[in-house]
Amino acid sequence: MTVDSREWRLIARPHGEPEPADFELATVTPPDPAPGQVLVRNDWLSVDPYMRGRMNDVESYIPPFGLGEAMTGGAVGTVIASAADTVPVGAVVSHFYGWREYAVLDAAAVQVVNTEIAPAQAYLGVLGTTGITAYAGLTEVAPVKPGDVVFISGAAGAVGSIAGQVAKRLGAAKVIGSAGGPAKTARLLEEFGFDHAIDYRAGDLVGQLSAAAPEGIDVYFDNVGGDHLDAALRTMNLRGRIALCGAISVYNDTEPAPGPSSLPLAIGKRITLRGMNVGDHLHQAPEWIGKAAGWLAEGALHAEETVVDGIDQALDAFTAMMSGANTGKMLVRLPHNG
Repeated sequence: MTVDSREWRLIARPHGEPEPADFELATVTPPDPAPGQVLVRNDWLSVDPYMRGRMNDVESYIPPFGLGEAMTGGAVGTVIASAADTVPVGAVVSHFYGWREYAVLDAAAVQVVNTEIAPAQAYLGVLGTTGITAYAGLTEVAPVKPGDVVFISGAAGAVGSIAGQVAKRLGAAKVIGSAGGPAKTARLLEEFGFDHAIDYRAGDLVGQLSAAAPEGIDVYFDNVGGDHLDAALRTMNLRGRIALCGAISVYNDTEPAPGPSSLPLAIGKRITLRGMNVGDHLHQAPEWIGKAAGWLAEGALHAEETVVDGIDQALDAFTAMMSGANTGKMLVRLPHNG
């Protein structure tokens, strides 16, 4: 089967905020699948903050994007040609070869997903690593105990919006979220079930957090870093727990950002700060998917999506997500003819 496939490539390392000139959209013709391989037509692409770090040529937990090569990321698609007995034509699969319209993959590199319990794109969000991150962060990394006060930054984003709901399910007495602007903070309260919402753009983050939690906070799920982490340290109770999941506030910085000035408070308060990588917690995936699928079916879990159409719009979707334009999971939908 011969198809043309457009794919995004990184052609220059961004300095600060990525620019369109750092990328190119190229057209290739994927080969037919060899024995043990499948040809996947990508239907949904995931857009995530960690991708910014992969644009830098630095050593990390995941290799950087190669210059002149197709970028990679989470995707869900349909198998349209198969030379693998284990993955038939028509199967819906998740894999890590996004940023392109079609991909030829070894059968071992794809995972067949069950679209009877949730839409295909859910496996890039609430039923994928997004949801697992939220669940693992609040059960293994910074465990929530019944009666805890929990603070979540980036609370209107993909992970944060799920984490707030998970915290309530785990017995938190109060869940506080931060987001940018009154529209998003309203949605935290009305749609995602947060008890209090902080608009970080309004300033005085410490004052707002102290007013929302005069009793202090016990758990902080950090997606932002910077001033949010500093405010959490200043407001945290004795033996508080912090899950360091992300630091989107500094991803485009051209110089190392100074550390939180309140970090010494962690000593006297005996605070635990633990970094996390979802790859260390994939053993929780079956447990999470079983719970989350049931909650979705009951309407007890709200998974929001911001959808952009077309491979040509993938870069715009990424930059919009980095600036906080999305609510919930940012996705690129790939329409196909025929």
